[in-house]
Amino acid sequence: MAPTHYTRIVFNERPQAHIEPNTFRKEVVPFDLKPGKGEMVVKTDWLSLDPAMRSWLRDTRSYIEPVKLGEVMRAGGLGTVVAVGDGARLRVGDVVEATPGWTEYAVLKEKGVKKLQVPPGAQALDFLGPLGMTGLTAYFGLIDVGKIKAGETLVVSGAAGAVGSFACQIGKIKGAKVIAIAGTDEKCQWLEKDLGVDKAVNYKSPTFAKEFKEAAGYFDIFFDNVGGNILDLALSRMQKNARVILCGAISDYNAVRPKGLSGYMNLISQRAKIEGFIVFDYVKEYPRALKDLSSWIADGSLKARYHIVQGLEKAPEALPLLYNGGNVGKLVVQVSSQVPVKAKL
Repeated sequence: MAPTHYTRIVFNERPQAHIEPNTFRKEVVPFDLKPGKGEMVVKTDWLSLDPAMRSWLRDTRSYIEPVKLGEVMRAGGLGTVVAVGDGARLRVGDVVEATPGWTEYAVLKEKGVKKLQVPPGAQALDFLGPLGMTGLTAYFGLIDVGKIKAGETLVVSGAAGAVGSFACQIGKIKGAKVIAIAGTDEKCQWLEKDLGVDKAVNYKSPTFAKEFKEAAGYFDIFFDNVGGNILDLALSRMQKNARVILCGAISDYNAVRPKGLSGYMNLISQRAKIEGFIVFDYVKEYPRALKDLSSWIADGSLKARYHIVQGLEKAPEALPLLYNGGNVGKLVVQVSSQVPVKAKL
């Protein structure tokens, strides 16, 4: 039976720096959703929270249109089809991957919805982790942009986050020496003991710069999720022909005016390359990546850890965890209490 009302969270006020309590607002609205031709109504089960979401709140030119004031906050997620319109190929009860946003129910066009086919050893939730944008970002960043090779030294910043933790593991799978940077001793222990990195360094340590230089020496690849001072330090520790992969800049997402780099001239002397990328540029290559990622999940060499927040209404207060180091692994919101999840790590 369809509900009489449902909850959604909309973008209320554009933040200048950090996300504030009034950045979003909750709305409870009548359930009057009806699918048109080629559309469906999807009940949201899970939502993905990702660092890039902060950049979507800026009214600036980027790789994707900013979220408009009054719109449901954009977010990828998993859901269950509860109604279909004429011409839809999917059926009621299908579990799908889509972009419903921060809402309990959404009307979506079928072309933007994908029915899940869960591979051996995985679970549906992994389509927000290693089999979703998170895992694909780590994969293409290392393999296509970084062109990682066995025997090289890889440094990963933001290593205890979702993309960072997968980048560390893919680096080990490809035979690299992996040095991880994280923000607590507990995260560093998890990276070393559970994910098998060669060394994890706490950037909040008073002797971090010394520890980092001793652990990394001179690296071949830097997979950067953080930017700022850590990126500047890394630019002083490059091997000749090093590759610096710009995936994210967590340290600057909330900054009114991001800090510039001072160590960039080392790119010249070391004939190094610094390159940004967006995972959507590799859509045609997703099948190749998903084949590899699925096989690594099946053989146990790629693990996922989930930081689960219960309830749609918690999404606004959970999102800042990505920028203050409050999460470990992939941050997700469980919207529906009726969906199962297997424990991981």
